[in-house]
Amino acid sequence: MGGKNKQRTKGNVRPSSSGRAADLLAKERGTVPGFIGFGTSSSDLGYVPAIQGAEEIDSLVDADFRMVLRKLSKRDVITKLKAMQEFGTMCKERETEIVKGVLPYWPRIYCKISIDHDRRVREATQQAFEQLILKVKKHLAPHLRSLMGYWLIAQCDTYSPAASAAKVAFEKAFPPGKQPEALIFCKDEILMVLQDHLLKETPDTLSDPQTVPEEEREAKFYRILTCSLLALKKLLGMLPSDENSSLEEKLKLLLTQNKFWKYGKHNAPQVRSAFFELISAFCQHIPESMKGEASRVCPAVLLDIDDSDATVCPALWEAVLHVLTTIEDCWSHVNAKKGVLPKLWTVLQEGGRGLATVIYPNILPFISKVPPGITEPKLDYCRTFFCSVIKGLLTERAMASRSECSAIISAFMECLQFTVLQSIGEEEEEIKIQEMLINDQMDLKWNILLEIIEKACSSSEKHSLCSTWLKGDVLGEKLVTLADDLCNTSLKTTVASAESFHSERWTLLSLVLSQLIKNESLIGEIYVKRIIDKLQAALSKAKDLSEAGNTETSVSFICDIASNFFSSVKGCLLMPSSEDLLLTIFQLCAQSQDTTHLSDFLVNKLKHTWLCGLNSLVHHLSDMHKDSTFLQRSALWVKNQLQSSTLDVKSLQVLISAVNDLLTKLLEADEVSTYVLQDYIQWLTPSGSEWDKMRESLSNEWLKKPLLEGRLSMNCEISGTDRKLCGMGKLPSHLCTAALLSRMALLILEKGLVFENHEEEASKTENIIAEQLYALQWIEELANPSCLLLEFLHHSQVMNISCEKLCTLSNITCLLQILFNRSKENGRLWALTMAKLIHSENIASSEVKALFSTTERFFPLMEGNLHTLQNLSPFLLQEDKEELVLQCTAKLMTCNETELYNTDGAFGYLAILNSCLNCGSIDYAELMPGILKIIISWRNEYEDSFLFSCNLQEGNPQVLGFNIEIIRFVSLLLNEPSSLLESEWDFIMCSMLAWLETTSESQAVFPFALVQVFACVSCDLSTALSAYFQAATPEITEKLPVNLMTEWQEFCSEGIHSLLLPLLVKITRKEKDALETSFQNFMLKSLGKALMYISKDQLLNHKLPAKFVAGQKTNLPDKLQTLLNTFSPLLLFRARPVQITVYHMLNKLMSDLPQFDNEDLKSYGDEDEELSLSPPAGLMTLLATQEELLENILECIPVGEFTVIQPLSDEFCLVLGYLLIWKLILTFFKAASSQLRALYSQYLRRTKSLNKLLYHLFRLMPENPTFPGSTAELPNKDAKTFFTEELDLDIKDTPALSSHIPHLACSVYCMTLKDLPAMVRLWWNSCEKRVFNIVDKFTTKYVSSVLSSQEISSVQTSTQLFNGMMVKARSATREVIATYSVDDIFIELIIQLPPNYPLGSIIVESGKRVGVAVQQWRNWMLQLSTYLTHQNGSIMEGLALWKNNVDKRFEGVEDCMICFSVIHGSNYSLPKKACRTCKKKFHSACLYKWFTSSNKSTCPLCRETFF
Repeated sequence: MGGKNKQRTKGNVRPSSSGRAADLLAKERGTVPGFIGFGTSSSDLGYVPAIQGAEEIDSLVDADFRMVLRKLSKRDVITKLKAMQEFGTMCKERETEIVKGVLPYWPRIYCKISIDHDRRVREATQQAFEQLILKVKKHLAPHLRSLMGYWLIAQCDTYSPAASAAKVAFEKAFPPGKQPEALIFCKDEILMVLQDHLLKETPDTLSDPQTVPEEEREAKFYRILTCSLLALKKLLGMLPSDENSSLEEKLKLLLTQNKFWKYGKHNAPQVRSAFFELISAFCQHIPESMKGEASRVCPAVLLDIDDSDATVCPALWEAVLHVLTTIEDCWSHVNAKKGVLPKLWTVLQEGGRGLATVIYPNILPFISKVPPGITEPKLDYCRTFFCSVIKGLLTERAMASRSECSAIISAFMECLQFTVLQSIGEEEEEIKIQEMLINDQMDLKWNILLEIIEKACSSSEKHSLCSTWLKGDVLGEKLVTLADDLCNTSLKTTVASAESFHSERWTLLSLVLSQLIKNESLIGEIYVKRIIDKLQAALSKAKDLSEAGNTETSVSFICDIASNFFSSVKGCLLMPSSEDLLLTIFQLCAQSQDTTHLSDFLVNKLKHTWLCGLNSLVHHLSDMHKDSTFLQRSALWVKNQLQSSTLDVKSLQVLISAVNDLLTKLLEADEVSTYVLQDYIQWLTPSGSEWDKMRESLSNEWLKKPLLEGRLSMNCEISGTDRKLCGMGKLPSHLCTAALLSRMALLILEKGLVFENHEEEASKTENIIAEQLYALQWIEELANPSCLLLEFLHHSQVMNISCEKLCTLSNITCLLQILFNRSKENGRLWALTMAKLIHSENIASSEVKALFSTTERFFPLMEGNLHTLQNLSPFLLQEDKEELVLQCTAKLMTCNETELYNTDGAFGYLAILNSCLNCGSIDYAELMPGILKIIISWRNEYEDSFLFSCNLQEGNPQVLGFNIEIIRFVSLLLNEPSSLLESEWDFIMCSMLAWLETTSESQAVFPFALVQVFACVSCDLSTALSAYFQAATPEITEKLPVNLMTEWQEFCSEGIHSLLLPLLVKITRKEKDALETSFQNFMLKSLGKALMYISKDQLLNHKLPAKFVAGQKTNLPDKLQTLLNTFSPLLLFRARPVQITVYHMLNKLMSDLPQFDNEDLKSYGDEDEELSLSPPAGLMTLLATQEELLENILECIPVGEFTVIQPLSDEFCLVLGYLLIWKLILTFFKAASSQLRALYSQYLRRTKSLNKLLYHLFRLMPENPTFPGSTAELPNKDAKTFFTEELDLDIKDTPALSSHIPHLACSVYCMTLKDLPAMVRLWWNSCEKRVFNIVDKFTTKYVSSVLSSQEISSVQTSTQLFNGMMVKARSATREVIATYSVDDIFIELIIQLPPNYPLGSIIVESGKRVGVAVQQWRNWMLQLSTYLTHQNGSIMEGLALWKNNVDKRFEGVEDCMICFSVIHGSNYSLPKKACRTCKKKFHSACLYKWFTSSNKSTCPLCRETFF
C-alpha cells in the first residue's frame, strides 16, 4: 500500500490506495444500487445501508459515529477492534438521541461483525452492544427481529468471553421473565438464520475466497455451524413447552434434510459434539419428531458409539441414552450385533481410550436398555462384555490413572451386580452365567472376600458363624495360592500401577495373618506357616530381581504384612517359618544397597520390619531361647560374611549397624538373660585357629617400615612384602571381624554388664580389643595405605572403635598383659601393637616391669623375645636397660662363628644393644669401644661374614641381618667416638666404603626387604661420618689421630660420593613403577641425606658418563654441562627426597655458572638490538615442560584463590619441581653481573616464563601465609609468616609437609621480588584490575615490610666503597641517602621506598646540591629514578650504576640525546653510534627504538638520514 512508511495523523481522511480505487470506481460508474458501503462524495462520510437514501444520512448519524462506522467496514483486524471499542465508549458517553441515530445501521453491522473471524473483535462487539442497549433501551425493539438470530448465535460462541459478553447484553436487554417472549417474537427470523447456516451456507459464501485464506474460511464456517447447532438447542431450551408444537412444524424442513444428519459424521469434533447435544435436546423437547425420524436418528447416534474424541464423547453418550429412552424401537433401526456391539466391545477393551471417567458411568444404563433378543446367547454376551471390561482395565493407560481405573472398576461392579440379579434363576443358562461370573472373573473378587472377612471379625457373633469357613481348607488353599501369585507376579511385573491393583490382596493377606481372635490366628495355623514361607521365599528372590527395578511394590507390601504379623501375633517367632522370614529380613538389612540393589525407601521399610520382629523376639526370648534358632543362625551368617573377605567399607558399616541394633535391643531388654548374650557373642567370635588364619592372610607389606626404621630386626627370608594393597576393592577379613566384634565389646563395656563367670568373659572382650588394636597397627605400619584402608580408619573413628575409645573403656593392665604374651610368643606386629599401647597410654616403666619381673625371662632369645625387647626398650627402667646391655655385651664376647647370625647369638644381642643405645638415655661411652673391638676381631677371624665389596644377589638373610646390626652399631658409636684408635677409625671408614660398594653393586636385588634395609643403613653410616667430620671443631680435631681429617677429605669423602652419585643416577633411571613406594621413602631419603654433604669440588670432579643434548646452546664446560643434563631432569622425579637432594646439589653450582657467559657477552656488538641470553638451557627446557603441565592443573583456579596440593601426590612433586627450578634460576640470576642480568631478563620477558610463574604463585600462596605454630596474640610486626621464616628444604618428611608447597611458593615470590623487581613491576602493571589489586594488597601486607627491612639493612651493612660517594640508610623512615662529591660539586639524593615496595615506584627526592645546574640536576635525578625502577637489582647496584653514569659525564662522555643518559638504563652500554652530520652519539638500543617507533631512519637531532 502507498505511504507505508509515512506517519498517519489523527483525522486524516485521505483514503489509502484501495480507498482511492473505490472512489474512482464510484466516479466512473456512479453508485451501485444495493451496495453496502461508504458514500462516494468527499463530503459525505455516512454509512449507507441499501434501504436508506443518501439524503437522510446527515440528519441521522453524528459525524463521529460516521467515522467509527466507516472504520468498522475495514478489513484490518486492529482497525476494527479499536473502532468497536471506540463505538462502545461513544455509546456510553454520548447523549441518547445521538446514539439512537445509529440504530437503523447497527443490525447489518452487528450481523456481519458478530461472526468475525477474530475472537477479540467478536468479544468487543458484544461489549459495545451492551453499551448500546444500556443507552437506547426499548428503542432497540423495532430492530430485534433482524438482530436476534445472530445474537443467539453469539451467545453460543466457542470463544467463552465473547459468548459471556453476548449473554450479559441479552440479560441487560431482557429480564429473565421477558426472555422467552422476546424469542417467541423473533422465532421465525431466528429459525430462518439458523437453517440458512446449517443447510445453505458454505465456507465460500460466508467469507470472500479472494481475500480470505482457505484455512480461515473453513475455521469460520465450522465455528458458525457449531454455534448455529448450539443456538438451536438453546432456543429449544428457552421456549415455553407450548411453543414446541409450532416449532416442530418449522423444523421439519431441517430434519428431512440429509445434510443435517451428516453432521454426526462431520470431520470437525466441535460440530459433531454440537450435533449430538442438539439431538439430546430434540429428544427432550420434540420427542415425537424424533420418533418420526427414528430411521435417521438411531443410526446417526448408535453407530457412532466408538467416537473417541474427548470433545464429542460426553455429548455422544448423552445422546445415546436419550435415544435409547425416547425411541422404544431404536434397536430395530440398526444392526446391533454387527454395527453397535462390536464397537462397544472395542471401546471397552481399550479402556475407554483415556475417557473412562466419561464413558463408563453410562455403561450400566446402556446395557440395561439392550433387549434380550440382542444379547442371545446370553452366556457369550456376558462373557464378551466382562472380558472386554477386564481387558480394558489392564491396559497401561487405565492402570496408570487412579481415576480411570476407579471408573472402570465401579462400572464393572455395577454391571456385575446387575447381571447377577438378572441371572438369579435356576435355569441351566443362568447357572452357567453364575459360574462364569464367579470363576472367570476372579481377578476382581478379592476385595469382596476382604470385606466379608472384615465383617466376620467385627463381632464375635459374626465370627462364630464363619469360623469353620475361615479355618477351613478352601479359604486356606485359596489364600496360599493368592500369596504365591502375588509374590511371583508382583516381583516380576513391570506395570507402574501394580501397587493399586494388588493392594487389596496384600491387605487381605495382612489381615488373615495378623488378626487374632481369642489369641488364635484367623485362619488355620498350617496356612499361616505356608503363607509366611511364600513371603520369605519372595524376599530371598528380591535381591536378585531388584537389579531390574521390579521389587519396590511387592517388598513394600511384604514388609507391611511382616510388621503387622510380628507386632500383633504373640509368640509368632516360635514358628520356624517366621524365624526364616525374620532372618531373611535381617540379611537384607545387613547388606549394603550396592549388593541388594534396593531403594532407600525399601531399606527403611525393611529396617522398620526388622526392628518390629526384633522387638517381638526380645520380649519372648526368655520363653523360647532354647527353641529359637534365629540368634545362632544370624550370628553364623554374620560370621561367614566377615570371613568371606568380600566386604568393602560401606558393606561393613551396614553389617555393623545391623548387629549393633540387635545387640542394643538385647542389652536393653530386661527379659534377656546374660546367657543369651554370652551365647550370641560366642557364636560370632572366631576360634583361635580362625584368628590365626585371618592374621596370616594380611599382607606382609607392613614389615618394611618398621624394618627400615629399626624398630624390628629380622634375619630370615620375608615373603609378601611387595604385595600391593591399593588395587584391593575388599577389606581383609581380619579387619572386618575385629571391627564388628570391637563394636560389640564397646557396647557391653559401656553398659557395664556383669556376667556370672565375669573374668572369663572380660578376658574374651580384651582379646577382641587386642585383635582390633592389631588390625589398626597393621594399617598404621603400611607406608602408603590404600584409599580403602584410609576410609576404613575414618569409619572406625565414626563408629567409635578407634584405638583411643577402646583403651578408654578397657582394662589396660589386662590388655597390656595379653599383648605382651602374644608379643613374646609371636613378636613382629604384636610387639609394635604393644609398644603403641604403652606409648599412647603413658604406661609407667614400673608397670612395664611388672610384665616380666626379670630380664632373664627373655633369654634364650627367640624372635618373639627379641622383638618384644626391641619395642620395650624405650619404656624400660634404667637398671633393666643397663642389665640388658651388660648381658648382651657379655654374650657377644663368647660368640663363635656359627652363633654370629643366630637370633640367640651376635645378631640378636647386637639388635638389643642398638635398641637400648638408640634410646640415648644412658652413657655407654666406656662400653662401646670394647664392643667395637669384638666386632673388629670377628672381621679378622671371620672376614666372609662381613659383606664387603660384594654382590648381594646370593645374599644369605642371616648374614644380611648380622651386617645390618653391625652397621647400626657403628653409626651409634659415632655419637661419642673421641676415644677411638687410628686402627678403629680405619676399620670404620674402610668398612663403610666397602658396604657402600656392596650397596652400589646390588641394585638388582633392591626389591628384597633386607637388601633395602642394608642399603639404607649403609648410606646412613656414610651420612653420620660426613656429619661428624663436617661438625668437628678444632678442639675435637686435635684429639683425633694425626692425618685422619686429611684421609677423610682426600680419600673417604671422595670415595663416598664417587659411589653414591652414580648410584642415584642408576636408581632413578628405572621406571617409576619399578620403584616401590616405601623403598623410595626410605632408600632415597638415606641416599639423599648422604649426598647432601657432597662438596662443590666433588661435584665438578664427577666421573659420570658424558651427557649432551643435540642443539643445546651452552657456554658451560663439558663436565658441568653433563652434571646439569644428568641431574636437572631429576628435579621432576616423582619422589620428594630425590627432588630435594638434586636441588641442593645443583644449588651449590648455580652461582658459578653466569661467569661462563661473560666471554659470550664480549662477542655481542652494539649492532645487535634487543639482545637476550638464556639462563642454563637444561633448566629452561625443563621449565617449559613444567609450565605446560602446571597450566593444565591450575588453569581452572582463579588467580588469588589458594589451591591445596595434597602432600606427596603426583601434583605435589610436579609443583615442587617447578618451584625448585625457579629457585635455582633466581639464584643463578642473582649471581650474574648487571649486564648479564639485563640479557637474562630480556629472555624471560620474551618467553613470558616469569609472568606464568607469578600467576601460578598467586594460586599456590595462601591468602594468610601465617607460619604454622605462630600465635595470633603477637602484634602484627612480630607475627611469623612464610616470608619472615626461612624455608627448611630438608629431605626428611616433617609434620608440616602440608605447608611445604605454600611456604616454598612464598619463598620463590620473595626471591622474585628481590632479584627481579623491575620485571615483577612490569607484570603487575599489565595485570587486569582484579589481579592488580590482589597482588598489591597481598604484597603490601606480607612482603613489602620484609623486603624493605632487608634492603635498608643491606645498605647499612654494605662493605661496598664508592670513590666520592657515601651511602647511609634510615630504617625508621625507609630512606636511603646518597651523598656524591667531586671537586666543587656536592649532591645529596634521598631515595624513599614506597609502602608496596618493590611494586610501587621508588621516589627520588632532592637534598642539598652545590655547583650543579638545575637542568643537569633534574636529568641526574631522573636517571637515578630510571635505574632504580628498571634495573633488576638492589638499591646499592642502582646507585653504583648512577655514579658510574655521573662519573662518565665528568670524564667528558656526552649523554645520549635520546635517553639523556651516558650509561644505558638496561644494557649499560655507552653512546657509540654517531651521526655523520651532527656528530652526536647515541646508544644503539635507543636508536633502534627511535627508528622502529617513528618509522623513519633520520637522526633524532638534525633530521638527516642516519647512515
